[in-house]
This record gives sequence, structure tokens and C-alpha cells, in this order.
Amino acid sequence: MLDIRDSVAVVSGGASGIGLAVARYWVENGGKVVIADVAEEMLKQAEAELKDIGGDVASVVCNVTDEDDCARLADTAIEKFGKINLVAPFAGIIKDGLMLSPDKETGKVTKKMLLKDFQMVVDINLTGVFLTVRECAERMINNNCKGLICLVSSTGSLGTAGQLNYASTKAAMSVMPKVITAEFFRRGLADKIRCVAVAPGYVGTAMVKGMNQKALDYIIGQVPIGRLIEPEEVAALVGDIYRNEALAGEVFFIHGGLRLGSKG
Repeated sequence: MLDIRDSVAVVSGGASGIGLAVARYWVENGGKVVIADVAEEMLKQAEAELKDIGGDVASVVCNVTDEDDCARLADTAIEKFGKINLVAPFAGIIKDGLMLSPDKETGKVTKKMLLKDFQMVVDINLTGVFLTVRECAERMINNNCKGLICLVSSTGSLGTAGQLNYASTKAAMSVMPKVITAEFFRRGLADKIRCVAVAPGYVGTAMVKGMNQKALDYIIGQVPIGRLIEPEEVAALVGDIYRNEALAGEVFFIHGGLRLGSKG
């Protein structure tokens, strides 16, 4: 079993939502964190919040689609703390919309998903994860670090209408742990650096809780446990997976029974 105390986590998307919850959980359990985000002001606020609760924290303004930024993020963790034990590339966006939208009266297509909206989601949610993981894992190997790469997938990876771009990236997150684990196994590294993904359902982030109440009530009505998943619950799952060294190469769903509770 690994101990979070004195371990070092690198968390992208760390200024808010699940990323900030993971960073908070880490420092509350005695770990150290490097948080990264493209939103500089929010990042400063998150760093201050974590330091207020006694956290040993560094922050890096980082565009995860930029190779140099991701390299600088990984280097910051090594330079400041000497190691990396958890990689949590949680930066992500949504740009929802149907691929094609026919007019109800004419049946002719009047709107389609823009290439820029598809590409932006892929760039951040997929390419950004690849670059963050590649740079951090390289430094983990070169500095003889032991730990976990934890990706964030989603129940959306199973296929959600209106999210072709987002769902495609989250489906990719579902297969990456198997591929990375296999590659590390071939190189004799899989016992030192594990890779998994967590796949939340509807999470009670500020954005979700700020939705139209009618829409929010409908969403909650689809969840068997009758509420949203809290970001802190996802963070706790990440911590449990980190501690348990037998968990590798898989996707762990945390959705309140969302895909299991069909009303028929």
C-alpha cells in the first residue's frame, strides 16, 4: 500500500472542480501538490486556498495543448519537490451539440457541429492528457519515482447524444490505461508506475449546480442514489486507488448507479 503523506501530485485542471478537489484531498492527507490551469486568476485563488489549509503547493499556468508548457509543469514538480507520485491530468472542456441538426419541418440539415468545436475538445481533453502524461511519466521514470497515473473518463464514454466530441475523448481515456500498462509491463515498469482511469457520472461542480433548476432536477432524477456525485467523492476514489497497488489498467466508475438503475 502506498502512503499519500509526503507524496507529490501533479494535477492539471487544478483551479476548480474535480481537479481542485483532488488537490485539496491530497494536501489534507499530507501530500504535496503542483496544480496547473490555464485560468491564471482562478489558479492563484486555488493555490491560496490550499495553502490556507496547510498545503505545500506550487502552481503553474499551463496550456495542456502546448508541449513546452507540459514539460515546464513536470519540471516544476521535480525542481520543487524532487519527485512525482500522482499524475492527474484533469483539465477538460465541453462543447456540446449534435453532429447534424435537421429542421423539424423541412427535414433538411440546418446546423452541424463546427470543426473548431470538435477539434478544441479533442485538443484539450485528449492531446492535452497525452502531453501531460508523457512529460510527467518521463520524469517519473528518470527520477525513479513510484506512483499512479490517474486519467478521468466519464459515463459519457459509453455514448451520449450531443457529445460526439467529448464522448470520443472520454472513450479514449477508457482504453489508455490498458495501453500504458501494457507498454510499461514490457519495459519492466508496471510494478512502479500504474495507470487507471476514474469515470464519474453527474458531478456536482459549480457549473452543474448552477444549471437551470428544471434541467438539474431531470438529471438528478436519472441517478438511482437521488443526487449528484460530489467532487470530493471522486477525489477520495483517486486516493483509494493510489493507495492500493493491486489496482492497475482499469476504469473505475463512480456514478451513483446511473448506468445500472434503469427504470425499464
